[in-house]
Amino acid sequence: PNIVLIVADDLGSTDLGCYGADDLRTPHLDALAARGVRFTDHYVTAPACTPSRASLLTGREHARVLQRNVGLEAEETTLAELLGGNGYRTAIFGKWHLGIPADHSPQSQGFDEFMGFKVGALDNYSHTYHWGAGVGHRLWKDDAAYHEEGTYFPDLVTREATAFIDRNHRRPFFLYLPYNQPHYPIQPTTASLQAVAHIEEPGRRHYAACVQVLDEAVGRVVAAIEAQGLSEDTIILFLSDHGHSIEEESLGCGRIWPCGPGGRATPYSGHKGTLAEGGIRVPCIASWPGHYPQGVVRQQLVSSLDWLPTLADAAGLSTTGLVLDGQPLGPVITSSTATVHAALCWTYGMLWAVREGRWKLMGSGADDISLYDLELDPGERVNQLAERQDLFRHLAGVRNRWAESLRHDPTVIRELGL
Repeated sequence: PNIVLIVADDLGSTDLGCYGADDLRTPHLDALAARGVRFTDHYVTAPACTPSRASLLTGREHARVLQRNVGLEAEETTLAELLGGNGYRTAIFGKWHLGIPADHSPQSQGFDEFMGFKVGALDNYSHTYHWGAGVGHRLWKDDAAYHEEGTYFPDLVTREATAFIDRNHRRPFFLYLPYNQPHYPIQPTTASLQAVAHIEEPGRRHYAACVQVLDEAVGRVVAAIEAQGLSEDTIILFLSDHGHSIEEESLGCGRIWPCGPGGRATPYSGHKGTLAEGGIRVPCIASWPGHYPQGVVRQQLVSSLDWLPTLADAAGLSTTGLVLDGQPLGPVITSSTATVHAALCWTYGMLWAVREGRWKLMGSGADDISLYDLELDPGERVNQLAERQDLFRHLAGVRNRWAESLRHDPTVIRELGL
């Protein structure tokens, strides 16, 4: 099958209509969920852009595959390299954020075509980077700087995506679309703002308008697939790279006036940069008409690590020879079978967490350790550490064994603090 991987940037854990956000307008993503499988307990490996994307594209823990201050290790095998080596035409249009040097670029990691930016954020109209070091024009097309100032960046991505689908409809393709919405700068279009005029709170309204932009873009990509008669030959996978942002740059509504962050994770706590549920539990929808169930909700524990082996399986490709942390999700997608993971673990700086079943243990180094029952307390408000020392000892052991596996892996390039 063709594979279209769409990644939202800083989308809140429950900020789609199909996830319960009744104030947002996401008809195209809701329709995608109605035609596919929606996951309630889908996690990414980190609450930040680069490590999360590194794991998604490699099926490996980010602590194994990232080179400090550079990006994705050149010798890692990405989904694009795996598919491209087996006859797929591959492209990325959008945000790369896995390395700027040539040997860490999309082209060095298996992508035939690239249009987008390699840094963390971009002004949607001037296509410049305004934050910290490296201020300047940052839009690329393949290996050269690309100039189309004034054209709204999400429209550029969608235009390239639909043209790619039209050009390659007679051969298998892998299309990776890491959109930059609703990441800062918060720059919704006039039309998208009008569509959410019913939202009174300014921060939420501007954020919702950016989510509207994302939803409309997804709708145009799906329409291009349908126009070529490729629906039953195309897997569409949608997810966010992590939870919503409360970073200072996200408070400015297009860098005009401060109006507060707009993302939400209700009923969860936390946000981007944290290992609370709102930082790492993300929306995820998988659609493949005629192959995946339609309108189904799965509650099993699922990780973004699982998508490389899952998509490889769907394409009939072997992953023998790759050392993966993810597991194929075929049985989970097609039935209510048990999760493929006994537990999931996380590390991010000094933060760590482990979830097994309904229980989650988390901390910062040896401090601020807490234990939560996610079934009764999804907002992680009642620390049961003192009452459940038996669970603490068990989950700490699970976490420590996982941490040791990272520390002893010869590709790990930094101390994890675990």
